[in-house]
Amino acid sequence: MHSHWSNSSLLQSRSSTKGQQRKTMGRYAIPVKGLFVLFCLWAVAVEAEYLKYKDPKQPLGARIRDLMKRMSLEEKIGQMTQIERKVATADVMKQYFIGSVLSGGGSVPAPKASAEDWINMVNELQKGALSTRLGIPMIYGIDAVHGHNNVYNATIFPHNIGLGVTRDPNLLKRIGAATALEVRATGIQYAFSPCIAVCRDPRWGRCYESYSEDHKIVRAMTDIIPGLQGDLPANSRKGVPFVAGKSKVAACAKHFVGDGGTVNGIDENNTVINSNGLFGIHMPAYYDSIIKGVSTVMVSYSSWNGKKMHANRDLVTGFLKDKLKFRGFVISDWQGIDRITSPPHANYTYSVQAGVSAGIDMIMVPENYTEFIDTLTQLVKDNIIPISRIDDAVKRTLRVKFIMGLFENPLADLSYVNQLGCQEHRELAREAVRKSLVLLKNGKSTSQPLLPLPKKAPKILVAGTHADNLGYQCGGWTIEWQGVAGNDLTVGTTILSAIKNTVDPATQVVYEQNPDSNFVKSNEFSYAIVIVGEVPYAEMFGDSTNLTITEPGPSTINNVCGAVKCVVVVVSGRPVVLEPYVEKIDALMAAWFPGTEGQGVADALFGDYGFSGKLARTWFKSVDQLPMNVGDRHYDPLFPFGFGLTTQPVKRN
Repeated sequence: MHSHWSNSSLLQSRSSTKGQQRKTMGRYAIPVKGLFVLFCLWAVAVEAEYLKYKDPKQPLGARIRDLMKRMSLEEKIGQMTQIERKVATADVMKQYFIGSVLSGGGSVPAPKASAEDWINMVNELQKGALSTRLGIPMIYGIDAVHGHNNVYNATIFPHNIGLGVTRDPNLLKRIGAATALEVRATGIQYAFSPCIAVCRDPRWGRCYESYSEDHKIVRAMTDIIPGLQGDLPANSRKGVPFVAGKSKVAACAKHFVGDGGTVNGIDENNTVINSNGLFGIHMPAYYDSIIKGVSTVMVSYSSWNGKKMHANRDLVTGFLKDKLKFRGFVISDWQGIDRITSPPHANYTYSVQAGVSAGIDMIMVPENYTEFIDTLTQLVKDNIIPISRIDDAVKRTLRVKFIMGLFENPLADLSYVNQLGCQEHRELAREAVRKSLVLLKNGKSTSQPLLPLPKKAPKILVAGTHADNLGYQCGGWTIEWQGVAGNDLTVGTTILSAIKNTVDPATQVVYEQNPDSNFVKSNEFSYAIVIVGEVPYAEMFGDSTNLTITEPGPSTINNVCGAVKCVVVVVSGRPVVLEPYVEKIDALMAAWFPGTEGQGVADALFGDYGFSGKLARTWFKSVDQLPMNVGDRHYDPLFPFGFGLTTQPVKRN
């Protein structure tokens, strides 16, 4: 209670109380009675200092209005500012009234930090925010895009390209709920997820973040949002965000809009398409996200017909806010407003003006926050940005914070720590892996399928760069922004380990990463499993014009499959060039980037579960055909959209 009134008001009440005593009691003033009067006045003062915005029984609108009318311009602009944890301290939070902090890809409190390390860091920053005059809690955001992927020991789920294959909204909802628990395990309350891009060209380096080339599948997969945030109450108004308390997180639909449609799949580039195309292909999943109560929307780096989305007032304010009635907050991408100009940051004042005027409510600055705060403050003081625009931004941010209970529960405790990487979540990820696999070929002739493989065999060969590499299996956005190679990055099961776990104890498993054909011929293997694909990448670093399997993958396929019956497992973020090898291969499957639970791959290979996945992307023959999507006039794929062979699980005694 004492935090609600300043020392000066306390001194005033004390001196007026003394004066009161003298008047009423004359020289017979009794100290005890004086104290009693002081107590009564103190109670009255506290009563007068009742803060409506701190009362959870008050209606949401009343709390927002009450807090807004108490806020200075400085405090409002602080709420619009999101900074990177590297530049955040408790003092910075307090001094600049910072509204939000984030971890960029790979930005962690310490290498292999524990859940407790994360909680301590987040709470330290939160205490700085709470020590301000009004005590507005900050919201901490992180890219939890396939599980809590920056955090050591977290469960890493398959990337979205694999999840789209499952066409299983219930699975997505369960993955959302598991991810929310793991994010909360580290004290974080906000996930920059899901990416609802409709990737129309696999040359795009973020294609694996897209569920499908078909917006209908992407729309169905938005069921991850109620998984992350909780189910909307039945009487909920459309567009109002919802987060169901401490075990859930605020979600973020991204990147608004058209990020998957850029020319030649070049990241952050220009999406050239008419209105029918934009609203028919790239926008529909936003309708579903808003209906499901998504709390935030992130704006895309890309442009639509030459206009930067971060400066597109017609779409951000006119369509998203006014037409779709979205009531959460709109956030920029990392330095997104800087990139309104080319080169980035060339005219920062213009960038701030254009981005905020377009309707962006929270700016992911993320490092040079004083420049942003000073620039925006000046633009408001010069009447270039009206205070009404600032108020809209702050109301939206506060709405999300109030709705999710941040004012009541600003500090994280240890109650969810045991959820991080727990067995139940790993089992769920393993199920997701199984369901996301697509069997593209099974046997040189259909009458002689190779899969499921026998568990009992004298000697089998496992080959390929991706057989025993957890980092390759997880792909980008894992521990580091671009992903990491090797097995020391986090905890999980490689496909090689999974194979060894699954075959009969008497079966000899020989692992040779890149054997020559003589080695293969001279060893009398019953069959071989070749696991090859793409190495990890993220964003523009994944843009590719050739879409080839990483060397020595092709030579491994040729050496092994030329000499023994082989199944090839492709670990990739998108369809890659396969046509030259298909003839040689006995069985072929797409495993995408499956994440930490490689056991799911072995589950299907050896027939403990059947293959059920259907391509959610067209598999091209040659890159010259791109872009090529289902329904195109010149559709001539290697494997069409929706293709996928099925197998039955093996009944074993």
